[in-house]
Amino acid sequence: MLEQERVLAMSRAARAAGIKPHMRRGGVLMLAPDAQIHDRSVEGEDRAMQAVALALLQYTPLVAVAEECTLLCDVGASLTLFKGVRALCRRVRADLRGLGFSARISCAPTARGAWMLARSGGGRVVKMETMGRRLNALPALVVPAARPYSAWLEGIGCETVAQLRRLPRPGLQRRCGRPLLDTLDAAFGTASEFFEWIEPAGTFEAKMELFGRIENTDLLLTGAQRLVIQLAGWLCSKYLAAERVTVFLEHERGRVARPASSVEIVLAEPTYEVDHIMRLMKERFSTLDLIAPVIGLVLEVSQLRPMNAPNADLFPDPGGSPEDQVRMLEILVSRLGAEWVRRPKPVADHRPEIANGWTTVQEKVREADVAKQLPDDLTGLLRPTWLLAKPIALLMRDERPFYSSPLRMVQGPERIEAAWWDTTAARDYFVAQGQSHELYYVFRERVTNAHGESEPRWFLHGLFG
Repeated sequence: MLEQERVLAMSRAARAAGIKPHMRRGGVLMLAPDAQIHDRSVEGEDRAMQAVALALLQYTPLVAVAEECTLLCDVGASLTLFKGVRALCRRVRADLRGLGFSARISCAPTARGAWMLARSGGGRVVKMETMGRRLNALPALVVPAARPYSAWLEGIGCETVAQLRRLPRPGLQRRCGRPLLDTLDAAFGTASEFFEWIEPAGTFEAKMELFGRIENTDLLLTGAQRLVIQLAGWLCSKYLAAERVTVFLEHERGRVARPASSVEIVLAEPTYEVDHIMRLMKERFSTLDLIAPVIGLVLEVSQLRPMNAPNADLFPDPGGSPEDQVRMLEILVSRLGAEWVRRPKPVADHRPEIANGWTTVQEKVREADVAKQLPDDLTGLLRPTWLLAKPIALLMRDERPFYSSPLRMVQGPERIEAAWWDTTAARDYFVAQGQSHELYYVFRERVTNAHGESEPRWFLHGLFG
């Protein structure tokens, strides 16, 4: 259970100057003439509560907004997944810091019990007996329904919840009403609790107004992290993973308005993890040139896929999991650009320059389609590590091809005759060796002149590693 009080927020310097909550404006300025006083925004507080509630959906689908700016979360089914109450609370606190908020977090067997503990300072309780002792020691006015009767309770000497519960129930109900008894019964687990759980929207879009005109990408990254944390909660609630995320940077409005610029994050594999998205976003923002100061951020997700279950293999693959390899490719794309990071996409053709197809890592290549393009037996095919984009014509010396040194054929030939419908290829491929024992992939092109005589020409087509 998470609780954030709606009270006057003060800095440490204000508290050191003697300023206390609920002081008048004149008294505050008398103690600290340079103090900056901001009016309370109830709408802003409600938006903040909704943002926190959306972020908490990554830990449980059961999140409800309660009275007095409080969120209730049913985490009973999530404790094993997140390795216990303490680890779960640490993760929640870290997300709250990322969102820019602080809160009091309490855990208890009942929602109303956790609510009362949070309103009294917080705490974690697992057993019903322990919770009962903790709740009995709380002030009686921690129960909202008891506050209108504070004077009467003080007059009869009822100061704690334990003393409030010892009062005769029929008389307490006649004087204070049924809601007081219902709250106590729900807190101590003698009555059922019912909540209206939050149902997130069908599409995600989060906005954030910045406090000034920001020209530092590091500050923009901090703001974007708040939106990504909300996105993670929305994705988990919908059992989805993001493939393409876009951050829109809003610039000046009004007479000097400028269109928003965008930063697109394309993921090689779908994800719903905050750290994964932020790692790629950091790479993109590090090379970002701002065309104008930024006054607002908007986060949208334009491409989604169903969430995949995590890998549960007993013996993981050596050299890193497939997820680690995909993340490495994503980082390379963010640093170098999508056009400089490619994956193989073979084509069913005997000509090496056609068969050796490549595509960007963002393009989805099905393994089944790739297998159809490959021959059944790959062991008999020797291909170079680097294939030249265009074959290089070789000189001939002493009737031998020459490339830095005379070349000696060590394997071959492999005859290829294909593409009669296009530019006919008639070649004999060899593996050639130079004087320094380096290996080359060369071919002899068979050409027939007008007299029917063969005029072979030699070309370098690839290099072996």
